[in-house]
Amino acid sequence: MNRKNKEENIKKKRKTNKNLISNIILILFIILFIFSSFKIIMWIFNNKANKEIAKEISQAITINEENEDLKDKYSVDFTMLKERNPDTVGFLKVNGTNIEHIVVKGTDNSYYLKHNFNKENNSAGWIFADYKNKVDGTDKNLVIYGHNMRDNSMFGSLKNILNDDWYNEEANKYVTFVTENDNSIYEIFSVYQVAEEDYYITTDFKDNEFNDFIKTIQSRSKFDFPVYVSENDNILTLSTCANNNKYRVVLHAKKL
Repeated sequence: MNRKNKEENIKKKRKTNKNLISNIILILFIILFIFSSFKIIMWIFNNKANKEIAKEISQAITINEENEDLKDKYSVDFTMLKERNPDTVGFLKVNGTNIEHIVVKGTDNSYYLKHNFNKENNSAGWIFADYKNKVDGTDKNLVIYGHNMRDNSMFGSLKNILNDDWYNEEANKYVTFVTENDNSIYEIFSVYQVAEEDYYITTDFKDNEFNDFIKTIQSRSKFDFPVYVSENDNILTLSTCANNNKYRVVLHAKKL
């Protein structure tokens, strides 16, 4: 084979390799596009399903508009809700946000991250209490989780608590949590964003641990809430992810 033919063969191989690389890149882009489109479609479908469920089960909630006492403003038909899902434990309302949800509790903290109230697979999950909590009024730290959805559903609007406008509205500083045996009002004493950790979701305390816990989470607060919290108090903690799951937006409130 002469030199000219060798050069032509080399050029052909280079061209073939370039075409191969281009085709591989194109295929990868197509796969990525299909995958992204599928995720978007599933996100829309899951959100729609959850909104329909929320609308259906909202019939179990009666709002007494004329009652100025927050503690008795909401009445919940737990019999109806538990017939549909025995894991139902409460109803949560956070002023100044879109959070007005039925709360469930599973046997772990994973199930309701990917299942809705009907126990169907759903990436939006549902609002759920920590499985270690009893939700019987004795929990020192009752922890409730929810996904930070972009359409502000679930705990997507919890981030509002970090805004000055939210803090400046006095009515926003109270949270309602209704269970079968208790209608409770909680007063917020700390809100902040923190790197992912297990400390603030501690549910079991020994000796003086709860006092130290209160001091730590209160010192983290973005705003100065004039609320005294002691070792005799019971508190409520709300948590959702932020910044691509690198951080957590957290709210702490004490039971009044």
